[in-house]
Amino acid sequence: MVDLGPGAGSEGGHIIASGSPRQIMLNASSITGQYLKFPKHYAPSRRRSVDQSSDFLCVKSAVRNNLKDVDVRIPIGCLTVVTGVSGSGKSSLIRGVLRENMDRLISESVSPNRNADFTDCLRITGFERVSKVIEVDQNPIGKTSRSCPATYTGVWDDVRTLFASTTEARIRGYGAPRFSFNTKGGRCEGCEGQGMQKIEMNFLPDVRSVCEVCGGDRFSKDTLQIRYNNHSIADVLNLSIKDALELFSAHPRIKKKLKLLNELGLGYLTLGQHSSTLSGGEAQRIKLVSELSKFSADAEGLLARKSHKTTLFVLDEPTVGLHMADVEKLIETLMRLVDVGGTVVVIEHNLDLITSADWVVDLGPEGGDSGGYIMFEGQAVDLSQKDHSATGLALKKLYEKLRDAKSSS
Repeated sequence: MVDLGPGAGSEGGHIIASGSPRQIMLNASSITGQYLKFPKHYAPSRRRSVDQSSDFLCVKSAVRNNLKDVDVRIPIGCLTVVTGVSGSGKSSLIRGVLRENMDRLISESVSPNRNADFTDCLRITGFERVSKVIEVDQNPIGKTSRSCPATYTGVWDDVRTLFASTTEARIRGYGAPRFSFNTKGGRCEGCEGQGMQKIEMNFLPDVRSVCEVCGGDRFSKDTLQIRYNNHSIADVLNLSIKDALELFSAHPRIKKKLKLLNELGLGYLTLGQHSSTLSGGEAQRIKLVSELSKFSADAEGLLARKSHKTTLFVLDEPTVGLHMADVEKLIETLMRLVDVGGTVVVIEHNLDLITSADWVVDLGPEGGDSGGYIMFEGQAVDLSQKDHSATGLALKKLYEKLRDAKSSS
C-alpha cells in the first residue's frame, strides 16, 4: 500500500506511509491506517422515524427492465437508501421510473386531481408534495471550463457586488460586471479571463501556458487596482475556501456558503479552481452545498411541516471513489438536506450510508432476470435479520463486528 496525504488538494501531496496494510495501520500519521486499525462506523446523531402515519411517495406496479410489477414507498422528508446486488433493478426503479415520471409531472404541472399518464408504472401517489427533482452526480460542475467553486455556488456574485461597493470602485464608476472574468470590461482580453492561453500545435495536442499579459490573474491592471481589505479580485480567486471564510466573515451571504463548503471538508479548494481539476467527489459535494445554501436557517422549521412541498434529491452510488473520511462528510451533507425539508433517495452499497438511512428499500434477490423484486422496506437494523437478502447478510456481519468491538473495548 502507498498512502498519500495528509489532507487533500494543497494540504496533500506527501507520501504518508508505504508498506503492508499492517505497517500502514501502525503509522499514526496515516488517516487510512487509523480507519483500518480502528474501523469507524458512522452513527448519525439524528434519524427521523418512519411509520404508517408518515407521508410517502408511492410507486405502483413498476415494470421497467427487470422490475416485476413492484410497489415501493419512499417516505417524504427522509433519507432513503435503495440497496441490492448489481443488476437487481435499483437504477431502473429510482432513476428510470421514479425520477423520469416526477420530472415530467412537475414540468407539466400535473394536478393530482387529473388523470395523469405514467411511464412504466400504473401510478405514483404523493407527487403533489414535490416541487422540484434534482439528480446529483459526480460530473464536473458548471457547463464550461470557466466554472469554479465560486461561480457555481453563487459566492462570486456577492463578491463582485462587494468589490463594486468599495469607495475606489464607485469613484471610477465600476459596477459588479467589471469584476467578472467571463465578460468584457474588466477581464484580461489576452486570455479572455481564463488566466491561461492555448497554443495550437500542428500534429500535437494543444499546449496551455500562463497568460503573458496578466500573468494568470485573469483581470486587467485597472481592475486589479481595486482592493477589499488589501486583496485584489484576483487575490480572492486564489484564496482557499478556508482563508476566504475568514476574509468575508462580516458578510453573512458569502460567509454562509463558504462555511458550508469548509465544514464539509472542502476548505482546501481555492475559490477560482478550474472545474476540470476537481475530483468527482469534490464536484458532488459542491453541488450538494449549492443546493443546501439555498435554504435559509429560518426555513428549516417551515420546510419540515407536512403542508410544505419538498425537493426530491436523487443520487446514484455517491460514495464511489471516496475515502472513508469523505464518506462521513457526504453522509453529513445528506443529513443536512433532509434537515431543511429535502427528500433524499440514494442508490448505494456502502454500509455506513445504509445504516445511516431513515428508510431502506432492498431489491433482489439476484441480478438480471433473477432480480427485480422488492425484498424489504424498513429500518436497516431490521433488514439485518433477513437472511434471504444479500444486503441483510452484510449488515448482520457489520452489526456483529461492531458488537464484538464494543465488548472487547
